[in-house]
Amino acid sequence: MPKFSLEKIINANRDDVFEIFSNFENYQKLVPQHFPSVRTRSIRDNVSVVEEHILLGDIEFLIMAKHVSKPPITHDVFVIGGDVKGSHIRQEFIELEKGTKILVDVDLNLKGKLKISSMFGRNSFRHDYSKIIDDFAKIAEN
Repeated sequence: MPKFSLEKIINANRDDVFEIFSNFENYQKLVPQHFPSVRTRSIRDNVSVVEEHILLGDIEFLIMAKHVSKPPITHDVFVIGGDVKGSHIRQEFIELEKGTKILVDVDLNLKGKLKISSMFGRNSFRHDYSKIIDDFAKIAEN
């Protein structure tokens, strides 16, 4: 299972950054190159269940994800069904004097061919996920 962490400083206030990163309902509109399809199944308070197609590099995953938000501090994504069921992504937003630091921890639960190819370095999930974070950051800074 690939586990990795990313850290990025974004030149925008924490509330705005949190809103961009946690607003999964707009992922398809904001970053269609990474999320070609997003469909909300259920929303209750700060917990939502969402069907998502996510592209990491040239690999498309179909997942059912539970998004848990604690504004403006954390946004957790638990993959409860689909291609990488059991995966977890945690985003933490730290307010800085002139911006926001985002800490991202990714724990991908790969199976079958994906697990084998990741063991031999054929997929760079860290690099591909970093591109998604960069694209969200650009939106937050504009």
